[in-house]
Amino acid sequence: MPERLTVGKLAALADVSANSVRFYEREGLMRVPKKTESGYRLYEPAAVQRLRFIKQAQHCGFTLSEIQDLLQLRDQPSSCCADVRTKVIEKKLQLEARIKAMKAMSKGLDQLIADCDNDAQPAEDCSILAALSGSAQGRPK
Repeated sequence: MPERLTVGKLAALADVSANSVRFYEREGLMRVPKKTESGYRLYEPAAVQRLRFIKQAQHCGFTLSEIQDLLQLRDQPSSCCADVRTKVIEKKLQLEARIKAMKAMSKGLDQLIADCDNDAQPAEDCSILAALSGSAQGRPK
């Protein structure tokens, strides 16, 4: 029988905190093992891979809800790679839309910065603050 892991050992092997393990349990991403007679929850070695999967998916921009969906696909025998690929394509399209929106925001900030040409002016007369307030004189072009 493979060695079972305490929450501390599991967390260390997966490079997360024990609190993260408990959080993922509350969120339904990790199974909560039954307590032993001595009161410990002992995890299967596969829990390390599951935690690493969760962390890697987060690094790729997936939300906890989306990670839950991916884990369900992984755990469902009737799922196929195309199901997973569809989820990843959806995430990529969402990220690209966010990047596009952020680039537009950055361009707007560039315009505000360019329009602010009098550093000595009092803040109350600042063109940036005026533009953000919606007054006509400092509105970005």
